[in-house]
Amino acid sequence: MKKHQKHTNLTKRENGNFAPNEIALVGTKCATIHEIVQKISKSLQNNYKTAYFDASHKFDKKPPLIDNYTFNKNGFFEETLQKSDNPYNLKITFNPYDLVFINGNHFPASQQILVLDAEKEASVKKRLEQLNNIQFIITTDENVALFDFLVAAYPAINNLKKYHIKEMEKITLHIKNLIEQQVPRVNGLILIGGKSTRMGTDKSNIIYHNKPQKDFLFDLLKDSFGQKNTYFSVRNKQQLDVENAIADTFLNLGPFGGICSAFQKNPNVAWLSIATDLPFVDANVINSLLKHRNPSKIATAFKGKSKNFPEPLITIWEPKAYPILLQYLAQGYSCPRKVLINNDVEIVEIDDKFIQNINTKEELDHLQF
Repeated sequence: MKKHQKHTNLTKRENGNFAPNEIALVGTKCATIHEIVQKISKSLQNNYKTAYFDASHKFDKKPPLIDNYTFNKNGFFEETLQKSDNPYNLKITFNPYDLVFINGNHFPASQQILVLDAEKEASVKKRLEQLNNIQFIITTDENVALFDFLVAAYPAINNLKKYHIKEMEKITLHIKNLIEQQVPRVNGLILIGGKSTRMGTDKSNIIYHNKPQKDFLFDLLKDSFGQKNTYFSVRNKQQLDVENAIADTFLNLGPFGGICSAFQKNPNVAWLSIATDLPFVDANVINSLLKHRNPSKIATAFKGKSKNFPEPLITIWEPKAYPILLQYLAQGYSCPRKVLINNDVEIVEIDDKFIQNINTKEELDHLQF
């Protein structure tokens, strides 16, 4: 008998135990782990967003009576909350980070750094099963050899890169490379689900470059992402003779719904969304956006040089943007520009002409290339 599917089978976000990209430091004192994490994070802070997940040794410490949120005049925010270590909620908490460091003495992670410390052999042996994906080894003493039980359990451990604890620049570079390896690929998304009410005719079929604009954009994005990774965003039940269509599952929300529907289909890639009413977009514009892409932010967007706000209709949305889009929707907002204005976004300035919108028949009649 076929097993009954109780819930809709959605594509899951690729996560470790607590975060999309996580690494536990295992094998030495908590204070040493904390010190290593702080040094690495300080070196990475200008380019990457990192977090540290640890546990307190103060067993007599009581939870706060109420949740406290304190804004500091120096520009940072402190939280003291009555939260448990629920892994589902922590995956939401850690969603914005490029890498989450984890104290492996308290919590396991999907990747590990083994810190080889002769004084902690028993501690490592106790955690042997969680050392199933060691990325590299940090030695605290050049004379300490790998423990026999480690070699017996993981013979390939002898081939792993080793650094002395004082080689922080090399360790940081290795971590940087691990972050870069996890940068998601980009898919293309052409927004053709609008009703073109102001234009009076389907904007996606207007010919600016010797072919319907939707076909021009498909060819443009296909050159960057490949045909199988280039999609059309369409209204639910919209009758169109196109392949690679993603029908809206978030209905009647315009481009916002199309972007969310794409993330529902695949929440593990970034989406470069583009509308068909931007006739001056060409390969150079697309390449400029990709060149300036910052996957550490939630999005990369153009802003016209004379404009005050970013242009949401040609934007790279990172996977970390999806929960934020849903949070705005939960508050009753379906404006992608509002999301861009109020979040951590990479802004790329460009001449206004290249992102000029053509929405009406009058604008079309006055258009000059």
